[in-house]
Amino acid sequence: MKFEIVGGSFPAVELELYKGESVYTQTCGMCWMENGITMDTNLKGGLLKTLGRLFTQESVFMTTYTCQVQSARIGFAMQSFGSIEGFQISPGHSLICQKTALLVAESSVTSSVTFTKKISAGLFGGEGFILQRLSGNGKVFIETVGAIVEKSLGYGEELLVDTGHIVAFEETCKYEVKMVKGLRNILYSGEGLTLIKVTGPGKVYLQTMTLEDVANSILPYIPKPQNNNNTQQ
Repeated sequence: MKFEIVGGSFPAVELELYKGESVYTQTCGMCWMENGITMDTNLKGGLLKTLGRLFTQESVFMTTYTCQVQSARIGFAMQSFGSIEGFQISPGHSLICQKTALLVAESSVTSSVTFTKKISAGLFGGEGFILQRLSGNGKVFIETVGAIVEKSLGYGEELLVDTGHIVAFEETCKYEVKMVKGLRNILYSGEGLTLIKVTGPGKVYLQTMTLEDVANSILPYIPKPQNNNNTQQ
């Protein structure tokens, strides 16, 4: 499989599949494909993995695209404003990502539900108690809001991150919630009650924006409905 990220500031990933190769995505992920690719939408992974996707608020159905000719191209576009990043998954090198990050993956990659090790991370962390674990052997592409930033942590090194800005991290990292200290910091900093603490070793992938940031920036410009109190004469 070959790939190219196209589209500049509004990216999509175009994959060149060879005969017999297949990839899967959530429904509505594909935006174009050439002749020779078939699609099959089903409850990928069986009942347990389907129930897991219900917990993550993802689509229950997944669509698999398989190349039936010598080669054909297919494109997948992200659903928000940001960037697309590719990762190679291999045995012993799994990736933990937020529940909406996965854009498309080779069929040899397994997407499953995983839980943060501390319940407090789910109660206060913003990204939820449930995350996605990408394992197996193959290529995956995840989408971020804004640009993606990579941080490499050594053993025992810690990184504090504002809630919502973590996209993914290697499975060797630990992830937990740290309460913000000081009443004034909580009330006036705009950071809320908690930050996410990630402890190495491993790589952490951050996004420079969140969907909440995008929504809040647009909200003041959305026209508000006006009540029409005029009565007909």
